Amino acid sequence: MGGGKVAVVGGSIAGCAMALAASRGGAEQVTVFERAGGELRDRGVGIGVHGDRFAELEAAGYMTDAMPWAPLSRRLWTVRDGATDLGRNMASQPFPFRAYNWGSLWSELRRRVPDGTDFRAEAHVAQVATDADRATVRLADGSEEHFDLVIGADGYRSVVRQAMFPELAPAYAGYLGWRGTSEAPADLPEGGDEEARVVVFPGGHCMMYLIPDRKEGHRMNWVLYTRPPAESGLDEELRSPTSLPPGKVAAELTASLRDLVAEHFPPYWADCVLRSPEERTFIQPIYDLSVPHYARGRLLLAGDAATVARPHIGAGSVKALQDAAALERVWRSGGSWQEILTAYDEGRSVVGGQMVGLARRMGEAQVVRTPDWSTMREPEFHAWWEEQNRGSAPGGSLGGQALRPD
Repeated sequence: MGGGKVAVVGGSIAGCAMALAASRGGAEQVTVFERAGGELRDRGVGIGVHGDRFAELEAAGYMTDAMPWAPLSRRLWTVRDGATDLGRNMASQPFPFRAYNWGSLWSELRRRVPDGTDFRAEAHVAQVATDADRATVRLADGSEEHFDLVIGADGYRSVVRQAMFPELAPAYAGYLGWRGTSEAPADLPEGGDEEARVVVFPGGHCMMYLIPDRKEGHRMNWVLYTRPPAESGLDEELRSPTSLPPGKVAAELTASLRDLVAEHFPPYWADCVLRSPEERTFIQPIYDLSVPHYARGRLLLAGDAATVARPHIGAGSVKALQDAAALERVWRSGGSWQEILTAYDEGRSVVGGQMVGLARRMGEAQVVRTPDWSTMREPEFHAWWEEQNRGSAPGGSLGGQALRPD
């Protein structure tokens, strides 16, 4: 079905991919509303894409080998061992991933959005509404615009999802992610340029790996998951979806996290975290949410606006790109708006729910109820890992599920 006016709320990775999908599907006019000003490319954190998922997205036309990436081949789980600089490697896993810089990936997708797309920065969507025949976007300045379809790609605090399911909100997982990047070490262990390292400690873990730095070099990307200190009083505050902007609370929390790293990390890996400049770190409360449907009326959800899965399966950006590929596929074969929306909903809702369930199990095992890492050896580790993945959907778990072929 060709023609129609389409709005995409959100202009990050999911939004750019959805704008591309709508254009390829045959939309006559596509408008993207992005709340942020300036360039999103400056967000320099890492993204991992499983090699099999990359191949599917490359075949669908949403990724290319020219997008800057760094290869990963295995993942080492490491625990502090006295004063040993590198710690003790307790387990190794195959890890066939490609590591990306978020900003670079966004830039490549933004460049692929057709020139005729009306991409509006600093456009704050305050509310959306829908009936059987159209959707309305209300901006913060009081103006309204009407569309045949509005796509919510506006993240975990989605305005579009709020319109579809006002009774639903992401649930706080009980812990945080502290993220950052630092200069790539000059003395990486042999083979370390293709390794993802997971440093474990009581009550959490930290994953780190090299990503392209957009200057033909690399940076060390890391993300640490743990509960906030009990004395911070944050648990109650974070039960409603929120962020932690710079300020006293964030500064005090960052200080406690730095103390945790100094105490529990092997010295070499502690240095990778602790020398990260403050302006390259941020704190992200972890939430999850699964919606019953990805479409309602003339509204449609994609990426984190639809499914908020804890990051442990390494598939958030992958799923956003898969959502776009799926929408393009059903758009090309659909004969009406209703056919497109129904087919998209049926194809993506189940996948989203399965991802949330697996990520929740992994988060509980790796952060909320961690084992005694200090005594664990490789056979015990693999048994523990298999238990987390028990019942995973066919076609993939870590790295996301396989994209359904045409």
